[in-house]
Amino acid sequence: MTFILLLSIAVIIYSYVIYPFLLFIISAVYQTISDSYFLLNKQQRRRQSIQEQPSVAVIISAYNEQDCVAERIENLLSMDYPAELLNIYIGSDGSSDDTNAILEKFEHPQLHIHLFPENRGKTNVLNDLVEKSCSDIIVFSDANSHFSTDVIQQLVTPFNSEKIGAVCGELRLSDPQDSDNKDGIYWRYEQMLKFHESRINALLGANGAIYAIRRSLYIPPAGNTITDDFQIAVNVSKQGARVIYQPQACAFEPTANNANDEKHRRIRIGMGNYQALRRNLWLLNPLRGWRCFSYISHKVCRWLTPHFMCLALFSNLFLLDQLPYQIIFCLQVAFYFIAFLGRVQEKSNTLFNFVSFFVLMNWALLLGFVQFCKGKATGSWQRTER
Repeated sequence: MTFILLLSIAVIIYSYVIYPFLLFIISAVYQTISDSYFLLNKQQRRRQSIQEQPSVAVIISAYNEQDCVAERIENLLSMDYPAELLNIYIGSDGSSDDTNAILEKFEHPQLHIHLFPENRGKTNVLNDLVEKSCSDIIVFSDANSHFSTDVIQQLVTPFNSEKIGAVCGELRLSDPQDSDNKDGIYWRYEQMLKFHESRINALLGANGAIYAIRRSLYIPPAGNTITDDFQIAVNVSKQGARVIYQPQACAFEPTANNANDEKHRRIRIGMGNYQALRRNLWLLNPLRGWRCFSYISHKVCRWLTPHFMCLALFSNLFLLDQLPYQIIFCLQVAFYFIAFLGRVQEKSNTLFNFVSFFVLMNWALLLGFVQFCKGKATGSWQRTER
């Protein structure tokens, strides 16, 4: 029991504290080597702007998006990118509200609307829309996101290097009611990790609201794939191309107003994580270098954190006859009590609130694991605010 307790705590601390520290050191070394290389060779360090702009297809799978789809289309049509090189593909995945009626009102040469009668799941729609497109670069996004006008240019510029296979932009979240993003601290923490993982060629997944890939590297995910953004980006990495982070390319999205919707969203993400773990065992190969390091440290350990939290608490109960383990148990109880207080005072932006967010996130992940074990990981979806 002692080994289980200490191992559980060690894995959690490693993934959330030690790994970021190691990543920053490795990233700093990479940057130092890069700076020294350019200094000694006296070469131009900054990327040159691409001389010939590629054709771009924006792909969106929508389901019951009547409240935002019209605004989204107007947003995409306002992009600061040559109109003759930009096409927008929107597929309605068997929507049962007024989404189809709204989409049918739009007539524009850049806009390609496809109304699918059956709700088959986001991934199936994405696969169909990509097949219908013929552009050099595919940009994936969501119906409830909003792009800055320069996003397309920011996303495609890195593709002037043949080594780049995918570019992940930055999603900025906000609470539409009080501008307080409960994910705020954690979200910024994750963005920081993405930045440094990108620098050492260890970035794997993307954010479904804003990322781009070379069409030639698109491998259609299985129709029942839940975390399509992760799988599509991982497939790019598997082909040897780089996935990089481009924080200058910004998308904006509101957080969920409904706590129940947010809970179900996180449970579904949890199911998708375990599905991805089963399908990407090749990433556990140490020969994959920093990608393996990042995958185990940032993904696998995080996905298993709720299990280790349960193991730490359960195993600690068998060790209460010794003072050190009594202290550890008290610390665990205090941690969950703080999470409870953070839940009660949900609007307060305090450490309590952050601990509560951490516990609830892992609780949803654990429920997602239960659903995955029950065989409920399917590609069909139900709309949430995010």
